[in-house]
Amino acid sequence: MSERSTKCGFASRPGDAESWIKAPAANGRRSEDTSAFSARLTIDVTPALRGRIKVAAFRRGVTVADMLRDLLSREFPADPGESS
Repeated sequence: MSERSTKCGFASRPGDAESWIKAPAANGRRSEDTSAFSARLTIDVTPALRGRIKVAAFRRGVTVADMLRDLLSREFPADPGESS
């Protein structure tokens, strides 16, 4: 009972085949602006849609996260009167 669990923690990376998606960008395309990475957004999508999103990102040569950040920025631009 006093031994530590060998299970991975909540925020640790999975060891499965999809772990590449959470790996840091090797090409250095990520912004150094850390405020862009201050929160996570969880959404439910079908497996088919998830696959289409991953294929679209791959074809564009970007990560899924970067592609979705750009999409959300376009759809929800900053309000000039809003303070961040």
